[in-house]
Parts: sequence; C-alpha cells; structure tokens
Amino acid sequence: MNGIVDLGVLRAARRSSHGKVFLVGAGPGDPDLLTLRAARLLARAEVVVYDHLVGDGVLDLIAPAAERLYVGKQRGRHALSQPEINALLVRLARQGREVIRLKGGDPFVFGRGGEELQALAAQRVAFEVVPGITAACGVASYAGIPLTHRDHAQACLFVTGHLKDGSCDLDWPALARPRQTVVIYMGLTALADICDQLVAHGLPPHTPAAVVQQGTTLDQQVVSATLADLAAHVADAGLQSPCLIIVGEVVRLRDELDWFDAQRAAASPTAQAALEAALSG
Repeated sequence: MNGIVDLGVLRAARRSSHGKVFLVGAGPGDPDLLTLRAARLLARAEVVVYDHLVGDGVLDLIAPAAERLYVGKQRGRHALSQPEINALLVRLARQGREVIRLKGGDPFVFGRGGEELQALAAQRVAFEVVPGITAACGVASYAGIPLTHRDHAQACLFVTGHLKDGSCDLDWPALARPRQTVVIYMGLTALADICDQLVAHGLPPHTPAAVVQQGTTLDQQVVSATLADLAAHVADAGLQSPCLIIVGEVVRLRDELDWFDAQRAAASPTAQAALEAALSG
C-alpha cells in the first residue's frame, strides 16, 4: 500500500478486539481551554457520546466521520436516564469501538463521571480519564474573580446546589464561614434560598457575590451584587442556566481584574467603529 494507512481497515481491526471508553472533560465552554489530549482524541474520534453542556466550539473539533450521540440532561428533560447512558457506553465498547464520553467541565466534578466509570468497571470495560478545566476555575478566571487571595480567602469550596433528590439542603454553617470562597454549581433556581440561608447562618448581608451565565463564551454575562440583593438583580437580568454562583470577598476584585469582558468590549464592532472615527478625525 506504499505506506498509506487504510482507516477502514484499522477501525475494523479495532472492532475485532475489545473496545475502550475515554471519559473526556470538555472544559467550561471556550474550546481553546481543552487539553491537548482531549483535542487529539476528538480529532480521531469514532463515536462521541456528549452532554448538553458541551459547547458548539468543542463539538466542531470532532472528526467529521465520527458518530455523534446526544445524551444531554436539562432540568426536567433528559435525553436518556443515567442507567441508560451507562448501558449505552458498555454496549458501544463491547462492539469493539473506541468511545469518547464527552462531558462539560471536568467529569469528576459534579459530572457523574465516577458513576459512569463504576458501571464500566463492573462490566470489565476498559476506560481512561482525560481531565478538563472545571467550570469553577474557568468561569471564575474569565469573570475576573480569583478563587483564592491572601487578603480575602484562604479556602475555596465547590458545592452543588441541586442534590440527587432535587433538594438544596447543604451544610450551611460550613458554607457561611469567613475568609473563604464558595462556588455553587447548578444553584440558579434556588438562588434566593441560598442567599437567605448563607445570611441566616452568619454571612453579612453585604457579602459580595456573583452569578455568571455561560462563562468563558462570547455569551458570558456576569451579575455581581451582595447576598442581600443578588437574587433580585439576577431576576432583572433574566439569567438562565448554565450559571455558576460565586460568593466571597474575592468578588470585589472583579472591577479591577475583569479582563475578558473588557477585551470583548474592545473587540466589538461598535468599539472598532468608534476607534476608526477617532483616528479619522
């Protein structure tokens, strides 16, 4: 074959052996935040099982010939249940295929990645984990909010505002301790209750907090206020999931460190037109 590799032959050979599942973190949205390992796997992908929170820019990196299977979950609307997703991954791997299980953020941070790997391990299916930048780190960075700072926070807690039973019954005394940052995933619908509980358990009502919608993307929106009025400001802004809640004194640094929104504003057509008008004048 003069050194030419037939991809069809290679894939047929793979199917004759045992398959494998790659649990891949897609990061918080911006495709430039993918790891090199994740990008290389997507470029050669045979079949990709992906979630709702995986951005279009990341999906564009999937090999054109790859089979794409959407299994996304939204509040009250699931394409497949978790047991059905687990069974799908096992079935595809047992067909001898190389399966990319693509999940937003990092698959081990509120991503059910551990549950899926348990199902694979129970069925003796080979797997590998490719970490991703979790939403807390990526979104906070693009919002200009450092998660820790020697003058403001010596600890950082990641919690989910939506438990398995649908409740928001968290360890409020632990979350309301001073000199720490609290990052809450999936808490938008319970935002008012979260703010009230944090104040009731000891945080001052004037504690700064922010909600970030679609962080790291060009559609990013940030609303910052205090625990006393954050819920009202977010409602006025009409923010919708996916959102991340950040609570703590570090939020005060946003005005000084907001590089992404400033950069995006400078690159907008309106700003460019104003610059051209100023130069021509």
